[in-house]
Amino acid sequence: MGKLAGILSLAQTRAKEFQLSYEGALTPREAFEVWQLAPGARLVDVRTRAELDFVGRIPGAVEIEWHSYPGNALNSHFLTQLGREVDRESLVMFICRSGHRSHRAAAAATEAGYPDCYNVLEGFEGDRDAHGQRGRLGGWRLASLPWSQS
Repeated sequence: MGKLAGILSLAQTRAKEFQLSYEGALTPREAFEVWQLAPGARLVDVRTRAELDFVGRIPGAVEIEWHSYPGNALNSHFLTQLGREVDRESLVMFICRSGHRSHRAAAAATEAGYPDCYNVLEGFEGDRDAHGQRGRLGGWRLASLPWSQS
């Protein structure tokens, strides 16, 4: 079994274990490796424009808000925007701040007919620590994966 197949198999095992409705769940490092190894794989960042502008961006990620800022309203055009940006047959990984919105986005995309959806666990910033701070307990940024401050 090759490296890509091994990572995806582990992610799919997690999905079965947690009874997820989509294909799998990846750690940030695994997601980055998949993005590098799988031709045509797409990383979809579902954070708000404010989060992208003030917290940081992932170079090359497709940016589609799950909730709109301000007001935190659900983006009713999410699936339409996804359809314009991502081929339905692509391996699609979703990321947000902590992995919760991206979980919902992966489930919605799967339900809409995208067969190969994955959630990035921990998200960009990870969970809050004992002091309520993010960025110290997991996440894309803490893993020192590519990102930029705009």
